[in-house]
Amino acid sequence: MARVVEDEGIWSDRDLTEALFGDTDRPGLDEHPSKTNVEDCEASGGLNCTSEGLTKALQSVASLQLWNLMGFSLPVPSLFTRESSSLKSSDMYCEQSEVKREDAMEVSSPQETYVAQFESEYINHSVPLYQEFWMSSMKKDLHRVQDTGLSEFVSSIRISGLKTPPASSPSSVLSPPGLQAKSYTLWQELPQVKPHLNSLSMHEIQLQEAMFELIVSEASYQKSLIVALNVFQCSAELKGILPRVQHHVLFSNLKDVCRVSERFLQDMESHLRQYVVMSRAGDIVLNHQQRFQKVYVPYITNMMYQEALVAQLTQENKKFALILKKLEGDPQCQRQTLKSFLILPFQRITRMTLLLENILKRAERVCSNVPNLMEAIGAVRKIVEECDRNVEQMKRTELLVCLDKLMDFGNVKSIPLITRGRHLIKEGTFKHLMIGGSQRGSTVSRRDVYIHLFNDLLLLSVKSGNRFVVQDHAPFPDKVCVKELETSLGFPPESFLLHLIKNYNQSSRGLILAASTRLEKETWMKAFLFKIGGRERGNAAVCS
Repeated sequence: MARVVEDEGIWSDRDLTEALFGDTDRPGLDEHPSKTNVEDCEASGGLNCTSEGLTKALQSVASLQLWNLMGFSLPVPSLFTRESSSLKSSDMYCEQSEVKREDAMEVSSPQETYVAQFESEYINHSVPLYQEFWMSSMKKDLHRVQDTGLSEFVSSIRISGLKTPPASSPSSVLSPPGLQAKSYTLWQELPQVKPHLNSLSMHEIQLQEAMFELIVSEASYQKSLIVALNVFQCSAELKGILPRVQHHVLFSNLKDVCRVSERFLQDMESHLRQYVVMSRAGDIVLNHQQRFQKVYVPYITNMMYQEALVAQLTQENKKFALILKKLEGDPQCQRQTLKSFLILPFQRITRMTLLLENILKRAERVCSNVPNLMEAIGAVRKIVEECDRNVEQMKRTELLVCLDKLMDFGNVKSIPLITRGRHLIKEGTFKHLMIGGSQRGSTVSRRDVYIHLFNDLLLLSVKSGNRFVVQDHAPFPDKVCVKELETSLGFPPESFLLHLIKNYNQSSRGLILAASTRLEKETWMKAFLFKIGGRERGNAAVCS
């Protein structure tokens, strides 16, 4: 039974597979990345088989605005066909109650609103939405490329964080990128801070500004989340046209994300009120580590499906498109789109690492101790890494389900393709060279064969329309070996020997295969001798 847990907002591998693709009766997968080009998935008409753009799913949902800013356009896969968007409600579960068939469509009700339990001192009219804050910071980073080069830009994004420009005196220390032209308060401009300024050095003030940025940016983020909830998620019009399952996929656990952000902001502001010169940013982040993990991991894991659903609804549901245009025109949105609100959690959790690294950098300059700061940076990084692994796992799940629908084992012993730990390494077409002989001499005939190379399996097939008719398979790498062929014997330089030591019927088989180019052959030879994470992961043997 597929589960949609409203508080958690996360779908398990099997639940997503069953809900979106139908019951495959297969176990889930592990966490290894794969890259593929299954062009026939969409053409086959199989449910949810589009693969285009999936390898860029994380980029498309995490930094859509930045990519657009840099002139790139990322495709969005359509994962929700008409069949999958009208799932039987008996197959879906919500934490508060079972979703009845007759309740699949929400009934229009009075507009509810999200009410914050904590009123921040820094969420006011002068504080921009987080989209503006985030984009201002990224533009600042991009402009720096012109002066320092791309390597410095990449290094600053991944390591250095935001840099406070130098100033001539402590009283004129500038704010971090994205805050310079804003009218809201800097740490040094707070009334309670001014009596302490003369006793602090310029670098000490910069350290406080870096920690204060964590507060002000969280306030901006909180402001945007509240707009997203009140304008979009709580919209009675949207609830009136969307099935409950789609509404949940669209907004996931965004409300929980907002609550966690609110508590974090409350603790940071409480620390500032208690200690004007702050020092416990690392402690506070660590105290919220489990809450961050609980809400950010499921939200970001579901973002690939969230992005695809928005794209599908915009294209296929005219009522949704009209309502969405109306809601995006709300003055509270400040001309920001729904997509820009939905990607906020990913932008925030990834940016938080940079903010903490900037605090560390400032602290090291003044030899100041910020307790548990390194631990906090490591904790946030682990959350981002877990999100990344989960998104990759979602992509691999969809890919294997797609391939499973396209495989035809025919007379060959079938095997379950969707197996925990399996992922696709490489796939492609080769010419199978078959040498025959007669009194007049030898002849060479060629036939196209297709290889799917997984981390534990090799499949040989022949394409028939949009499907793959399996001809043979063998465990990889234990029962597969490869060998270079001598060109002096008349073999083309792009050919090699593929030996299945023990195939599906326990026999041995050798094939002379030719790639389209030498470069492609070299790429495949490396794939057969692949390594993962810098360690040997059972390479295919070289035939003797």
